[in-house]
Amino acid sequence: STASSASFSSELRREGNELFQAGRYEEALAVYARALGLCAPEERAEKGLLHRNRAACALKLEDYAQAERDASEALKVDGGDVKSLFRRSQALQQLGRPEQAILDLQRCISLEPRNKAFQEALRNLGSSMQEKMRNMSCTDSKVEQMFKLLLDNEEKDLDKKQKAAQNLIVLAREEAGAEKIFQNDGVRLLLQLLDTGRLDMMLAALRTLTGLCQGHRSRTMAILTELGPERLLAVLEMEAEQVCLATYNLLQVVFDALKEGLQKEELSKKDNALVPAKELKLLLRRLLEALTREKISGYGRDSLLNLLINKVPRKSPQDPNNCLTLWVIDQGLKDILEVGGTVSQSPEGLQVTENTHMTVAVLLNKLYGDLKCDAERENFHRLCEDYVRSWFQDHGVPGQLRAIQTVSCLLQGPAEAGNRVLELSGVMEGMLALCASSKEVEQLVAVEALIHAADKAKRATFITTNGVTLLKEIYKHSPRDTIRIRALVGLCKLGSAGGTDFSMKQFAEGSTLKLARQCRKWLCNEAMDRGTRHWAVEGLAFLTLDADVKEELLEDKAALQALFHLARSENQSSLFAVASTLVNCTNSYDHEEPDPQMVELAKYAKQHIPEKHPKDKPEFVHRRVKKLLGAGMVSALTCMMKKETAALSPACRELISRVFLAAVEDPEDRGAVVAAGGGKALIPLALEGTDAGQTKAAQALAKIAITTAPEMAFPGERVSMEGGAVLPRECVSVWPSH
Repeated sequence: STASSASFSSELRREGNELFQAGRYEEALAVYARALGLCAPEERAEKGLLHRNRAACALKLEDYAQAERDASEALKVDGGDVKSLFRRSQALQQLGRPEQAILDLQRCISLEPRNKAFQEALRNLGSSMQEKMRNMSCTDSKVEQMFKLLLDNEEKDLDKKQKAAQNLIVLAREEAGAEKIFQNDGVRLLLQLLDTGRLDMMLAALRTLTGLCQGHRSRTMAILTELGPERLLAVLEMEAEQVCLATYNLLQVVFDALKEGLQKEELSKKDNALVPAKELKLLLRRLLEALTREKISGYGRDSLLNLLINKVPRKSPQDPNNCLTLWVIDQGLKDILEVGGTVSQSPEGLQVTENTHMTVAVLLNKLYGDLKCDAERENFHRLCEDYVRSWFQDHGVPGQLRAIQTVSCLLQGPAEAGNRVLELSGVMEGMLALCASSKEVEQLVAVEALIHAADKAKRATFITTNGVTLLKEIYKHSPRDTIRIRALVGLCKLGSAGGTDFSMKQFAEGSTLKLARQCRKWLCNEAMDRGTRHWAVEGLAFLTLDADVKEELLEDKAALQALFHLARSENQSSLFAVASTLVNCTNSYDHEEPDPQMVELAKYAKQHIPEKHPKDKPEFVHRRVKKLLGAGMVSALTCMMKKETAALSPACRELISRVFLAAVEDPEDRGAVVAAGGGKALIPLALEGTDAGQTKAAQALAKIAITTAPEMAFPGERVSMEGGAVLPRECVSVWPSH
């Protein structure tokens, strides 16, 4: 009945009051919620009391938005309820809405003029607002002074200018400061800084603009209109990596703001394909066009490619909308392939860095992986094949060279697409022909393509039959080390076909060790450029499947230091090869012990039985892990994890996770791993990557958590208990099940 429900809700309210008095605010809030659920529609007064009490709980729990909502509900019942008015004023003040808070306090005083608590609260709030107004006025003046100092060509005090620039950047990171800069003609003044052409001033302008755009769509739109894409792209023409990185960060926040306006299902009348919102489409079109703009620097081009990698494909396959990917493939795949087909040593080609081709391969792989059906994938294949075919057939040797360089990128990215272009008439034969060219550039491109094609199943037999002899000839007789090292890697790749199976060796006894020694020699040769030394690591990544090679490498301290030095360098293309080498040395790849019964059956049937190398037994592996830890492996791995690079792919992250898990297997080693930063490096590995990689990183974290104090293992991280172990809170969701 209505009477009994009213009585029960009143009892619950009294119970909630007792909990509140005892300081058990969350429990009181839950009891008040139950009481509200029992109130009949006509019990408005009871509802008002309950909402007022809920507002008091929410204030204690510092949930000011909820406090404001509950107090407002109470005031709908009784607009003269001073307790609800006062509580709402407190919530509004904490929510940064002092003008509304003052109105509620003034209403409280009009209802209870003698209440000293209300009078004191109004005085304090008034003083706070006056102080805020003074600060705002002072900030206006400071912003004006900072710009005046930065734009003064006669000011020679560089320290003063740098301090002003840093203050401007810091101010722009806070919403109030960003709005103040924006309202004080800041964008026009920042563009003047950008136009000075001075590195420090340009960096200050770009970083401040990034702060202004962060999380604010309307400001971003206004800034983009005033800035204009041409001025932004002109900045990417600079041969200054820092400036290009700052521009990349600005474009990221601009892109995020525009993506908020992405139309969910706008169908193109022309072809029924999903298309992005107008502003986003215009920006994307300019970025895709800029990829092939001759004046754009190599660093600028890499920044554009990385932006496309991070912002175009879907973050989750559960998101059904891959319209951005489809649009970019339709409008810009040709431009992306043109960058991928640029021959680095060609004087008339686009400017590229040592990381550009790898970045193109990652982008192509991301775009292809974001496709949802066979029709979309078939369109991708057709565009790639048309592009390669057009260059291969109609432009002589330079065209063939560009086509083969494009094939290299595809083979490193979406391998299925790479396989398809390898099948085109004459491509494989042309590749082998250019391997024998007398021109270094042609030979370099062709040998690299042959290396990338060597493990592609469809043409593996063809390459083994026709390529091994050719690569041996190049390795033995080429006068150029840059060519010989690539030929060696090709031989390493073909020679490692047996994997860890000791009985399946492609080369004569001792040949693998000879190749590995030559790789180590080139790796340690500091006179060679990083790009060439990278190929030495590629060779070791294949050759270290052989346990004899692992053992020799671990005895070569100079080679290990050179390996780790390359891992810490800016050469992104080496990351996967370094990680693969370490996985091989620690035996952290997947391997299953054969079933004894199946072995006996195989022997009876005279079938091949895989054999384990004697030096891959646990005691050898344990010794190798100890040596790697002593040589500084963890420091190199943590440095690799700090790189914000497309080359740190999910597959690469999985390899690093595997090595970390091997490194913490022995409890005695866990302290050293943590001391070198391994604990913190494992957290992002447990949160992002392949399923296997995340699981192995979580297992490594669990092993560390069992034996190491959490404040030491994960400094600065919030921790939670899970399964008896203390883990960083964000990693609990990926805790491995048992």
